[in-house]
Amino acid sequence: MVRVSRAALRQITAVAGAAAEHRTAARDRHGRVPSAENALVRHGLDAEPIVSRAATRLRAAVIASAGRRRVVLATPWPDGKRWAAAFTHDLDVVAYWPLFTLLRLAELARKGQLGRWGRTLGSALAATGRDPVGQGIRTLLETERQHGVLSTWFVLCGTPTLATMRAGDLTYRPESPAAAAIVRSLVERGCEIGLHGSFATSDRPDLFREQRARLERLAGRPVAGVRQHFLRIRPGATHHAMLAAGLRYDATAGFPDRNGFRLGVADVIPAWDAGGERPIGLEEVPLCWMDRALSKYRGVEDPERWVAAGLALARACRDVEGLWVGVWHPNLTAPLGFPGAPAAFDELVRGVTGDAPFVGTLGAVVRWRVARRSVRIRRVAPDGRLEAYTALPAPAPLALEDAAGRTLEPVQA
Repeated sequence: MVRVSRAALRQITAVAGAAAEHRTAARDRHGRVPSAENALVRHGLDAEPIVSRAATRLRAAVIASAGRRRVVLATPWPDGKRWAAAFTHDLDVVAYWPLFTLLRLAELARKGQLGRWGRTLGSALAATGRDPVGQGIRTLLETERQHGVLSTWFVLCGTPTLATMRAGDLTYRPESPAAAAIVRSLVERGCEIGLHGSFATSDRPDLFREQRARLERLAGRPVAGVRQHFLRIRPGATHHAMLAAGLRYDATAGFPDRNGFRLGVADVIPAWDAGGERPIGLEEVPLCWMDRALSKYRGVEDPERWVAAGLALARACRDVEGLWVGVWHPNLTAPLGFPGAPAAFDELVRGVTGDAPFVGTLGAVVRWRVARRSVRIRRVAPDGRLEAYTALPAPAPLALEDAAGRTLEPVQA
């Protein structure tokens, strides 16, 4: 027997359910709940997946309590892997790339980054008349191909106006030849396409259904996931709107201005309604690392330092047999103001995959964890074998293992 106090369970639910953020009315200049409202940030614990660590301690306590009796667990990830990683990309820039270069040059000038300013200007001039956005995406996909990565891409799917462009929100028409060609290339590569919800979806929930349908027509396949642009979300209300639009998971739960574990977990968890104190039926896939969290908000312009932070968080996820989710923006190329970034992405992918995680799209990860959560034991056979089954289909075979991690019986689909 292992006892967990009600107080501990309430605290875990408050952290993983972002209860403080549901209650606050505070907003930053982009309409987001400020990171300072997060309970883990206030206590300096945002760099640790503390809820996932609590889960590993619960498992250890169960094993210790069992003594010499048998303990059976579900394998954590497909193919015998002990942890997982997912690479994701937000397609924010397709058209008008020189405008974004000018904005980036102004940013570098304000920071006194004259060396990067000069390299950016030289690269931009050399790219005149070319397609540096498309070239950057092709380079990124080739890097992922070399390391066996299939990534998830979140695509804006509204109609841009001068106002949305000035706000940094919608900047391209998804049906434009350039954007449509990018989506086709991603589908052909086997990547997952998700919706990058525009700013207006936070205030007009009906737009989720409209934008999702528009993206499905463009991609020619169902769209299950969403991540809000700028990570702009109204906790609770936006999640209900996502669910009503038929979306299966949300990948927004992360910090825009720092890297770490906003919900204290390195895993897929049910989205929580803090008011009703219940799960709502939507899955939450928190991100823990993003490139621009450091360069834009922290003033860290060295891509090597971005990578070091990403790999440190990956190790934390590995230690709890959890999930690392990273965001790399495909417009981080030299002509758009980020010299050295493509090489850093290669280093990041090499470093994460070198620790032997299961690597999949967010959709595959969500399906696996939800199916694993549904594992049930039908009966114990006379010879001691367990007949286990999943109530929900899994994208890869599930199995049982003993307390030492040795594989036992397979789980029936």
